Amino acid sequence: MDINQCLRERRSVRKYLDKDVSAEKINELLDAARYAPNSGNIQNWSFIIVRDKKIKRELADVALKQYFMVEAPVLIVVCNKIEKIRKFYGIRGELMFSIQNCAAATENILLKAHSMGLSTCWIGAFDDDAVARILEMPEDVKAEAMISVGYSDEKSEMPIREHLERLVYFEKWGKKEKESIFPLNKNKEKVKESINKIKNKVLKK
Repeated sequence: MDINQCLRERRSVRKYLDKDVSAEKINELLDAARYAPNSGNIQNWSFIIVRDKKIKRELADVALKQYFMVEAPVLIVVCNKIEKIRKFYGIRGELMFSIQNCAAATENILLKAHSMGLSTCWIGAFDDDAVARILEMPEDVKAEAMISVGYSDEKSEMPIREHLERLVYFEKWGKKEKESIFPLNKNKEKVKESINKIKNKVLKK
């Protein structure tokens, strides 16, 4: 799959078919994760694969009761081995670099999954201590993300994204080019159509 297509078509999916994901495919996702950029090549990540429905329910309970997690065939818990990076980068490594590294690994999993015809959802809202207790993690290891993996049973529309002209400055914060390189009105009609669709959905509710 073309990288641009993969980036634009990937969605967060919360409804899955009752179809298993093979160990071989999970292995491919994890292999993609280990190639993520990371500070000092320390690779402070580890992964816990969860298929047991009872454990998935316990994790969903402490993740704001997001019970779609239970129906996903597989959960991948991305773990941060904090002590491994603290030795080299101190408190900044612990509070920033270690999390950035795990986030990069998580994104690799999401993109690789989509390229393989799998669907995912990045779950970040959960009780850290409860997850550590459920998964019997050591004290110096922290869960940074949980990823549900499966085959989608829903169709998601393209979400509206901010135009680059509103996001990019040149040389200093707030400084715009006199003649923008970003054609703001290029997709004006498509954006307008998307906004109207969202408004209609809200009004129907």
